[in-house]
Amino acid sequence: MGNEYILLDSGNLKKLEQVGKYRLIRPALNAFWKPSLHPSEWKSADAEFIRDSSGHGSWLRREKIPDIWSADWGGVTMQIKPTSFGHLGFFAEQFRNWEFFRKNCRNMDTLNLFAYSGLGSLSMAAGGAKVCHLDAAKGMIEWGKENLALNPDIPNVIRWIADDVNKFVNRELRRGNQYDLIALDPPTFGRGSSGQLWKIESDLPELLKNCLALRKPDRPFTIVLSCHSPGFSLLVLERMVREVAGDKAEVDADEMYIPESTGRKLPSGIGLRCFIP
Repeated sequence: MGNEYILLDSGNLKKLEQVGKYRLIRPALNAFWKPSLHPSEWKSADAEFIRDSSGHGSWLRREKIPDIWSADWGGVTMQIKPTSFGHLGFFAEQFRNWEFFRKNCRNMDTLNLFAYSGLGSLSMAAGGAKVCHLDAAKGMIEWGKENLALNPDIPNVIRWIADDVNKFVNRELRRGNQYDLIALDPPTFGRGSSGQLWKIESDLPELLKNCLALRKPDRPFTIVLSCHSPGFSLLVLERMVREVAGDKAEVDADEMYIPESTGRKLPSGIGLRCFIP
């Protein structure tokens, strides 16, 4: 098996993934169907994440696996670190957004909010953009820099910032800084760098409005929004974006997914792109 990420199978509320050299089982709470592959394929997993009632959990390691390794997916090399939340440091369903960034960001000033471990930011930089990467967690900023170091072909044109999203965007408005494209992948609930509370249902509408205010005048502008929050359907997100973007906006929204080796797809949230000419 190569040094790549592959979603091998899903079912019974779990997913079987090949992550570089290692095979893992993690929860997939919308996989209500039965697995396609033979049970022996699942039994060959090196580790499984078992979630507890708190949302955390633990890794049951059937074979010895390292704390850190790397894998390739979506055009980038990623540093993999299994966490106590069951995360690995990337969200595989973002691969189409990364491809979009590489193809459509040349000579742009881009802002990546809730930017996590930086793979979207790396894809923007690979596409020729100057990138501002923002995440509230300092550890994620370091993880992003480590991912950049694994991709020597990507230029180091990323400004790394650990801050609360709303505070930073408001400062950018006061400074007069402006962008051609803003990407955001907001959580349902979270806390900023100094403990500020984020609730998507109350904070996302105002953040979208402020993102539009950061648009460069008389230039095309793009918002790339992804969402995994219950209740925020494709139509809900489209209506929210159109409310702030206006009638001239071109909005393309669809379900994000991870392709399986079985030929099926695992649904994984909503993706939306809004283009304002």
